[in-house]
Amino acid sequence: MRFFIVLLLLSFSLSSPADLKADVTKAVNASDKASDKVKAFVVKSLLPLMTNKVFIDETNKQNSLKISLDEIKKIDKEWQAAEDFLPIQEKLTGNACADEINKVIKSIPGIKEAFVMDNQGAVVGENDLTSDYWQGDEDKWQNSYNGGKGGIDVGKIKFDKSANSQLQQVSIPLVDGEKVIGAITFGIDISKL
Repeated sequence: MRFFIVLLLLSFSLSSPADLKADVTKAVNASDKASDKVKAFVVKSLLPLMTNKVFIDETNKQNSLKISLDEIKKIDKEWQAAEDFLPIQEKLTGNACADEINKVIKSIPGIKEAFVMDNQGAVVGENDLTSDYWQGDEDKWQNSYNGGKGGIDVGKIKFDKSANSQLQQVSIPLVDGEKVIGAITFGIDISKL
């Protein structure tokens, strides 16, 4: 099944957000990792967020900084080694993107956590601190950003101690006009669906 999803991802060609949404919907429905409830939730509640104005604006702002991958990896190393809250961690859990994530979580029961990533996989904003800053080496970003073509990643259901819940991560692209500019990962609380 993973081979099928990879083929489906490779066949995405973004001609419009509606086309990408249709392609992502097909990929969600083809996933063998998601239950029918999760698939319906993703299509109804999450896919409309691919074009959320705040997520798009904040991701474009970060992309325009053109931070080098070396700098991103340096921040990531510091992030993972930190014992105290770093200024960048405070910024990314308290910026406009994080505020919008918190609004989305309050308005859509079933989302427990979320974080937005730029075109290199660096975090733009999040409601809870992720274990690392750079997601670019992980399937969640690689499959949803998909080299700027867009796609989806559906993770396995895992028990999250901090949330005391069974969570399933689903990652989708962020689309500005006809361009994929980043991605967003949602932690879905299976018990809330």
